[in-house]
Amino acid sequence: MHRVVLIFFVGMLVSPRPALAQRSVFLEELTWTEVGDFVRAGKTTVIIPTGGTEQNGPHMVLGKHNVIVKFTAGEIAKQLGNALVAPVIAYVPEGSIAPPSGHMRFPGTITLPEEFFRKVLEFAARSLQAHGFLDIVFIGDSGGNQSGQKAVADALNREWSSTPVRVHHIEAYYNANGTDEWLRQQGESADAIGSHASIPDTSQLLALYPEGVRRDKLAAGRADDGSGVSGDPTRATAAYGKKGLELKIATGVREIRGLRESSRNRAP
Repeated sequence: MHRVVLIFFVGMLVSPRPALAQRSVFLEELTWTEVGDFVRAGKTTVIIPTGGTEQNGPHMVLGKHNVIVKFTAGEIAKQLGNALVAPVIAYVPEGSIAPPSGHMRFPGTITLPEEFFRKVLEFAARSLQAHGFLDIVFIGDSGGNQSGQKAVADALNREWSSTPVRVHHIEAYYNANGTDEWLRQQGESADAIGSHASIPDTSQLLALYPEGVRRDKLAAGRADDGSGVSGDPTRATAAYGKKGLELKIATGVREIRGLRESSRNRAP
């Protein structure tokens, strides 16, 4: 009996620490020493996801973009194999305050002026560059985030052109992931697919966080009718959402892999 117990305790003492590969890909779930170990082990790509805190019609929660982009960024990082994910930036340009414009016409939306959004991106990137990351990736789940991401990436790449560090604005993830085309192949019309709080994003939230969808509030809407909806979210399904998420993830992985290589092959 004593020999069995002794063997058990010796085994506990010599058991190795959990492998780094078993840790989370999310910076906010890691310690500083774990992040340092990851970087030294070759995880030198980091994704900075941007979402938003905005109205999404009467039927969806304000944090829709944040839920979606945290999930997709995490899955992209796992597929890349050498990437981590920074916390989602939830404050982005959403319109002016006085007078209210864009999504700021709806209660709960939080906006950030474009110049300050760009500064947040810039200093997030500078922070991560200082810690040894070599590929810093901006992935935005909202249309209003795209121009700022591109501008910051372009500026930092000019500044860091003589270094191994590159900043990548991932454009196709949001603008050319194939979701609308796939929905049309399923028989959905362009009007039903819409452009905001409609089939694509409602479906994706149904797949990830169904509690964030108020099913009794689902209703078709059109731009400037006061609903905040453009399209027909009543046609959203979790199955549609699963496919849309898969398309976003695949597009992001493909684009990041391409840019990590091509950005270092360009003439200065």
